[in-house]
Amino acid sequence: MSILADRQKDDLHKAILDYLHSAGYTKAYEQFKEELPNLAAFTPEPNAKNTGILVKKWTSVIRMQKKIMELETRLNQALEENATLGNMTAGSSKRANPDWIPSAPAKHTLLGHRGPIMAVTFHPIYTTLVTASDDATLKVWEWESGELEKTLKGHTKSVTDCDFDSKGKTLVSSSYDLLIKLWNVDNDYQNFATLRGHEHSISSAKFMPGDARIVSSSRDLTVRIWDIASTHCIKVIHSHDQWIRTAQPSFDGRWILTCSVDHTARILDAETGNTKATMIGHDHVLECAVFVPRNAVAAVRALITPESESEESKARMAKIDSLGVSFVVTGSRDRDIKIWDALHGQCVYTLKGHNDWIRSLVFHPSGKYLLSSSDDYSFRVWELKTGKCVRTIPAAHTHFVACMAWGRQRISGPDTGTNGAAEGADGEGDRIVNVLATGSSDKEVKVWIP
Repeated sequence: MSILADRQKDDLHKAILDYLHSAGYTKAYEQFKEELPNLAAFTPEPNAKNTGILVKKWTSVIRMQKKIMELETRLNQALEENATLGNMTAGSSKRANPDWIPSAPAKHTLLGHRGPIMAVTFHPIYTTLVTASDDATLKVWEWESGELEKTLKGHTKSVTDCDFDSKGKTLVSSSYDLLIKLWNVDNDYQNFATLRGHEHSISSAKFMPGDARIVSSSRDLTVRIWDIASTHCIKVIHSHDQWIRTAQPSFDGRWILTCSVDHTARILDAETGNTKATMIGHDHVLECAVFVPRNAVAAVRALITPESESEESKARMAKIDSLGVSFVVTGSRDRDIKIWDALHGQCVYTLKGHNDWIRSLVFHPSGKYLLSSSDDYSFRVWELKTGKCVRTIPAAHTHFVACMAWGRQRISGPDTGTNGAAEGADGEGDRIVNVLATGSSDKEVKVWIP
């Protein structure tokens, strides 16, 4: 039985005839018209009510489907957050959920930079966020309130990276002006040293474990290790034949992970400069590469290893662990995120979902999730043990999401001592807050807080 009335059928048939006629499908138009005797006299007219209606209805359906999918995503996120809130209420109401993952909207949007944001980093102790920009400045923010505290000037070109040492005493920054600068946090962020030696734009600068050295990467095709006390470059490593986009030290300082415009990532011995592993598999420039932290290794193993793990596989994993680093993750302009066996340089899993270049990768403090940002204006949250994207913030910014950083800090509450510090590691007056910062080519920094 037809669900359309006779009048509705005629309107539908006229719309189909109008579409076939306007699209130039003459034979199909004539044949369809022959099968509709009651419309033998029908002639499409530009101003008729059914003109173009089939295309309009079709595009409306597509828009509605997209809207429904967005609403379903938001509903699922709201349900997750509601369940999380219930779990938090059942426990300590003064302590943020350690498994919290970001959802829209952001808590703060930080405005002030006049150029794209290149890097963001959190102070390890204070509620301080530092941002680096193409406008040649760094800005210091209080992320709980979203207030700007200070602008650091000293570089003459784009500031590409920034990083605090483990105690939060020193900030390092790198720039396209060929300089690396050190800033004294306790002395109002005064620039107290400048490291010179790179011969082209500097891409990254990171403190190595122990805070006595810095590792940097550059378009001059080198990785350099610097001694902070003497401000001298103590090692120059040639590992790629094209621009090195980043150099990241391992958690014990034995290894350096690099990625390059040459489509590869490499693990280098920090002492000898020798290449330990080369990761080949991406089809485009690598923009970012990170070591998998120890608390995330179990989840990655669950993702790539079947339950009935062979003895040979166990032995291989034991050998990987002896390195002090098990896996690395890379992001590329080919839109893929790849997880690699750090010992053999083999790709063990590929995460797909972004629609444009991958620009940044950070691990959730719990070790359960990986976050990625992209030029598709979004960032995504991936559950490591399943490899599934469990959350997408589709319009995190209005332009490329160029950088991300994760902070996890203890915030003093009303039940703390008179000096504002927590009364104990598990005191009732403080709470552990997870916080994410994202920076974009739209010149904005966003802070995502529970």
